[in-house]
Amino acid sequence: MADAGKRPTLGIAVLTLNEAQRIEACLRSAAFADRVVVIDSGSDDGTREIARRLGARVELYTEWQGFAVQRTRALMHLDTDFVFFLDADEEITPALQAEIEAAVASGQDAAWRVWWDEVAFGRALTRMKPRGGIQRLFRRATLERFEGVVHEAPVLRHAVPVHGFRARLRHHSRPTVYGSLRKLAQYVQLGAAKRAQQGKKGGVWRGLVMGQLVFLRVYLFQRAFLCGGPGFLYALFIALETFFRYAALRYDPHDGERPLAQR
Repeated sequence: MADAGKRPTLGIAVLTLNEAQRIEACLRSAAFADRVVVIDSGSDDGTREIARRLGARVELYTEWQGFAVQRTRALMHLDTDFVFFLDADEEITPALQAEIEAAVASGQDAAWRVWWDEVAFGRALTRMKPRGGIQRLFRRATLERFEGVVHEAPVLRHAVPVHGFRARLRHHSRPTVYGSLRKLAQYVQLGAAKRAQQGKKGGVWRGLVMGQLVFLRVYLFQRAFLCGGPGFLYALFIALETFFRYAALRYDPHDGERPLAQR
């Protein structure tokens, strides 16, 4: 618990690489925090200048070693009581802000999960079941580091209870088809590298089976079919990512040795 009479403080960390089109909305949604730190991987589109103009502290780390390393680096620049991790394509809604502030005010040594409301191809996919369940808020003293190539996981100094926020993050995951194709290539590379490290096998047939299962899960069971064309495209791109991940694991054996791209 926080010291009596002392208001616990909150820091928000954002990772960026060429996010000039999205960073302002992201950082404005985080403006309620006591400190906002942007960890930039070498943007050349004005991202860092926009972030500084909006009052964020910007730190440059161009030696890309993965998302886990970048998030761990962010911890070195935050001395607040709590830290929340926000991606550049996300926005904290007013309802979620209120829940985050209440969690911080409690001073509890815990972690908090958040779910996503997806926005894709110009439409909010509000009729889909939410995705996420990702731990994003921690006491700074409890969070030691992050690990993992993609979908990095927190490493805590001791076990803590995990709570879930009711309000969701707004996630602008796929604004355009072109951008989704670029994201597809990045996540295929990251996912294949992760599975190669785990000793898993790839292949076309394995990818076809898993891709179809993923499409059915997202399109039918997560109810993307209720969201029209954007819902179909959303499910299709996730399925394609699954297929190509297995294909890359089989036919791009040295892919995991290349520098990993920023999302």
